[in-house]
This record gives sequence, structure tokens and C-alpha cells, in this order.
Amino acid sequence: MHIRDANLEDLAAILDIYNEVIATTTAIYNDDPLTAGEFAVWFQDRTGAGYPILLAEDDDGRVLGFSSFGDFRARPGYRFTVEHSVHLAPEARGQGIGTALVQALIPRARALGKHTMLGAVDADNHGSIRFHEKLGFAQVGRLPQVGFKFGRWLDLVYLQLFIDGPNSAGPAL
Repeated sequence: MHIRDANLEDLAAILDIYNEVIATTTAIYNDDPLTAGEFAVWFQDRTGAGYPILLAEDDDGRVLGFSSFGDFRARPGYRFTVEHSVHLAPEARGQGIGTALVQALIPRARALGKHTMLGAVDADNHGSIRFHEKLGFAQVGRLPQVGFKFGRWLDLVYLQLFIDGPNSAGPAL
């Protein structure tokens, strides 16, 4: 397995993973799959902003998963905070691939001058919460019943990782 930057030729494989996650889990609070056009806009928005989209592939070139981050919020006061996502093909889960994909994002965020990375996880996804905590993320908030999928209300947990240390002096402006 190796990790590399995704390119436009990878979009179909990444979209297949994303839409499988939408259809079968509460990891993404979408009801409907994304189209290739919608996903291309997402890809162009991320890469156009200078943000990475990384993918893991096996030795045969099969895409196993992907990770990325983007702006947490659009306001200037949040410019040092990013929110990440990581999604894997079903057969790739539980093998350390997600760990490698998130760990590969951290130096990219640091190089862009980011201070903190957030993850938003469905509160019932205990495996993902433990996964983030093993990577050094801490639970910092819970938003009850902010999502609705599969006929039920969903709570969202925010997890946070300080990329440059929780007490950094901040950027020189």
C-alpha cells in the first residue's frame, strides 16, 4: 500500500468509495449519492484552494481509500482551522490504511500554517471515535440530533488535534 496525491483520473474510484459510505453508513449525513459532476466540483474546490486529496492504493493500483481536508468555516477568523475526512473501501477497513491517510494529512496542514484539525464523527460510530483518539484527537463537543438519516436523529461529535501545539503563539501577522 502506498499513499499519493489524487488526480482527476482517480475521481471515479474515489466517488465509488464515497457513495458506498453514503449508502451504508452514517459517516456522511447525505441521503443521496453524489454525481460525478458534483464530485468534480468538490475536487476542484479542494485542490484549487491548495488542499490535498490523498489516496491509498494497493500494489496493483486499486484505490483503497482517500483523505482530505478543507476549510472548517469560510470566515477569516477560522483560517487556521481545517476539517478532515477519511473514507475507505469496505475491504480496506481495519488494516491501518485510515491511520496512514490521516497521518499523511497532518504535515500537509502544518506546511499550510494550520493550527488545528477537526473531525466530525457520528456519535454512534465508536470505532471512528477510538480511531481518532488513537491519533491524538480529543473529543471537544457533541451536537445532539443535528443530523437525520435512516429514519433517526443523529448526534455529531467533534474531535480536535492541535497541529502546532495547543499553546502556540499564533501566526506572525
